[in-house]
Amino acid sequence: MYRAEYLQTIDGLFSTPRLRVRTRLRVLVLAALALAAPALTQAQEANSGLPGDWLARYTSARSIGLGGAFIAAADEPMGAVWNPACLSLALQNEVHFETARYFEDTSINGLSFVIPARRLPTIGFTVLSMSSGEFEKTNEMNESLGSFDQGEMAFLFSVSKAFTPRFALGANVKVVRQQVEDFDASGVGADVGASFALTPRVRLAASVLNVGGPTLQARDIAESYPMEARGGVALGFMNNRGLLSLEVDHREGPGTSFRAGTEMWFYDRFGLRVGYFEDEPAGGFSYRLNEAMRFDYGMSDHELGAVHHLAVSYRFGGFFANSSASPEVFSPLGEESVTKINIRAKTKAETKQWQLDIVDKHGQIVRSFGGPGVPPAHVMWDGKDEAGMTLPDGKYHYRLVVTDEDGRILKTDQKTVEITTTGPQGGVPVIVE
Repeated sequence: MYRAEYLQTIDGLFSTPRLRVRTRLRVLVLAALALAAPALTQAQEANSGLPGDWLARYTSARSIGLGGAFIAAADEPMGAVWNPACLSLALQNEVHFETARYFEDTSINGLSFVIPARRLPTIGFTVLSMSSGEFEKTNEMNESLGSFDQGEMAFLFSVSKAFTPRFALGANVKVVRQQVEDFDASGVGADVGASFALTPRVRLAASVLNVGGPTLQARDIAESYPMEARGGVALGFMNNRGLLSLEVDHREGPGTSFRAGTEMWFYDRFGLRVGYFEDEPAGGFSYRLNEAMRFDYGMSDHELGAVHHLAVSYRFGGFFANSSASPEVFSPLGEESVTKINIRAKTKAETKQWQLDIVDKHGQIVRSFGGPGVPPAHVMWDGKDEAGMTLPDGKYHYRLVVTDEDGRILKTDQKTVEITTTGPQGGVPVIVE
């Protein structure tokens, strides 16, 4: 259904003169949002303009690449919108910013952060802001009265607690605010969620959104966000470098919808996603600039054009593992005969064991350090293998892995150290008199 036909259908819903102008203006904006978000055509025709529709249909740069199937894979600050329980999966402090451009100059921006804790619950905060472009305002005689815009905001205060290494519960206190021309309203509601790791590679999750509201009353009529139930599963494969995510949602009005998507990471830096968001294809990718910063892009197709999502996140502090070699190039036969690999680690539970493997260009482990308990501040490597034989010149990779008592695994990115036994290269000048 094209925009003109869609708005004509909306116009036919109103018959009360006193409410005609105000309601028509509001639904024009909601109609633009409904057209912008990928959704079932039948649901658009029958249920557009539901309270909180923009928030129920919200997708992030990563989640849209997974087809919106994010409830069991929401291990980032913005994931509280789907399931606050998954915030307990966060190991580092993280700040996350999102922006998405829709049709009719409508945009949605989001800012979120999470702070994990060892004994206390993990806490998070998310703010989402929707703003529309300019819309024409008319009276009952279809005479122009100027223009107007609409803005909506949602604030989520989140807590999540892992009661066992496998099971976690979470909740949001949701405050929403709506402004249409000179009218505004606000309301409060709640979300609850649960997460359960069936195996190290299979996670089940469920959430119930809009418990007890929010309810908004801009003028005469109070409107409540409909309750929504979501459930899903995330399955890791290829040593958890790949992810398959499935989700089913049920909301009063649109009914039941199914979502699915997959994600694959290459070289710990680049992630590629492909999904099917209800009746539209979607996809995206991620790029890790370093261990702290990541960029996300997501795109969903629509009959009116593509919708683009951009995001950037930054991690710091919290629980982590880090390693660095100094020097990065050394010679067992020269002055720099060894390299010192510095180690830093902080685990959420008590540290159980650590391991640092050095591998050659063929992926074979040539030297391994490790043991139970907290790792030392550094280890010294002299360029020899486990048998004490000097290794050939070349580049070698190393990675630190730390495991805590609850089974959480912290890994560093793969890093490089080089052995060279040759002297400086270049020509020796000869002067002839």
